[in-house]
Amino acid sequence: MLVETKRMISVTKLQKELTKQIRDISNSGEPLYILKNNNMEAVILPLDEYEMLLKAEEIIEQLEINDIIEKRITNYNPKTNVKWEDLRNER
Repeated sequence: MLVETKRMISVTKLQKELTKQIRDISNSGEPLYILKNNNMEAVILPLDEYEMLLKAEEIIEQLEINDIIEKRITNYNPKTNVKWEDLRNER
């Protein structure tokens, strides 16, 4: 992953400049990468980018469910169906 070094900040500096950094993220629309002990620890994203990632995750989940359904339906035999009423009456 390539990250612009100007978009990296230490946790210590972020604590001192939180309000300014949040404003910069909102204005630029670019994420801010948080370093702890010179290692990437976290990312602060603009809200719209975060929401887009949530939607993308939901789409991927739906595609995975679709794949499962398609695999299961290849072995589907309607002759083996059991009617709901028959199941309910077996109690």
